[in-house]
Amino acid sequence: MTEPTESDTSRTTPNQPARRSVGTGALNVVRGALIGTAETVPGVSGGTVALMTGVYETLLTSAGHFISGTRIAISDGVRGRGVSRSKPEWARVSWGVLLPLGVGMVIALLVMASVMEDLVHDHPVTMRALFFGLVLASLAVPFRLAAHAPLRTRPVGRWSATDWLIAAVGAVAAAVIVSLPGGNLEPTPLVLIPAGAIAVSALVLPGLSGSFLLLTMGLYEPTLAAVNDRDLGYLAFFSIGLAIGLVSIVKLLQWLLEHHRRTTLVVLTGVMAGSLVALWPWQDDDRHLEAPSGDIVGPILAFLLGFGVVVALLVIEARLVRRRDALLASD
Repeated sequence: MTEPTESDTSRTTPNQPARRSVGTGALNVVRGALIGTAETVPGVSGGTVALMTGVYETLLTSAGHFISGTRIAISDGVRGRGVSRSKPEWARVSWGVLLPLGVGMVIALLVMASVMEDLVHDHPVTMRALFFGLVLASLAVPFRLAAHAPLRTRPVGRWSATDWLIAAVGAVAAAVIVSLPGGNLEPTPLVLIPAGAIAVSALVLPGLSGSFLLLTMGLYEPTLAAVNDRDLGYLAFFSIGLAIGLVSIVKLLQWLLEHHRRTTLVVLTGVMAGSLVALWPWQDDDRHLEAPSGDIVGPILAFLLGFGVVVALLVIEARLVRRRDALLASD
């Protein structure tokens, strides 16, 4: 989806901005809910959904400015300098996007944790097929963004041989990671803190699923149970890890997108493609891929549904962009 620009809102009548603000806020709640829902499903990346719905860079940049402002505020607060130096960073946060997204994510995590746990457990092949279709179609988003990211040594509008090579390396690396055998770690504080940091890093990186990495460590079901049972002790240590992971990975990715945008998007495209290995519908308990067998009609229909939903969203987005550009050109 495309966020309204300042030039859009400046041409509205006095009553239109409020309606548009409410509508955009509601849409961002839905986007946040989709991201939160994705994070409850092993193999599906919340970062992928953020890219798919058009809020990835806004979310990443806003989180980076918020972290910078908070770091400055804490540092100056200890020295008794107040928060004046942190205000410019906080002012650069897209609060109108970030807050609704956060609300939607929290609601989805609380509501969908038990639902997704049951669906993935009872219908694993069909659910993997559904998300395989979603992620496969979503590859068009970072692929297109990377192709149009300017770089002197590479053509604008299409991928170069270098781009394909970099993406292939990213795809292989992701495929290896998501094929790792599952573990069975004891959920102690010393385990939960790094696990939280790893999980949230995967949330930020499209193509890597935080839930899948938790599943690899043997902490997926205990974490879902902690959310469903409101286990505050478990969640407190896990949240410390989330904060540590956010501070480290968000700033790094923000810098990469600002200084090496095209290469970063190419790598993310490859990582998303490689992650499809984890979503192949037919696999055994050790995650070895198998040929389609049994009832294949349901999984195929689920795949087509997931693929079709993303294609429909991309078509709608393209039409909205063309309409907006036509209106701006006519003014």
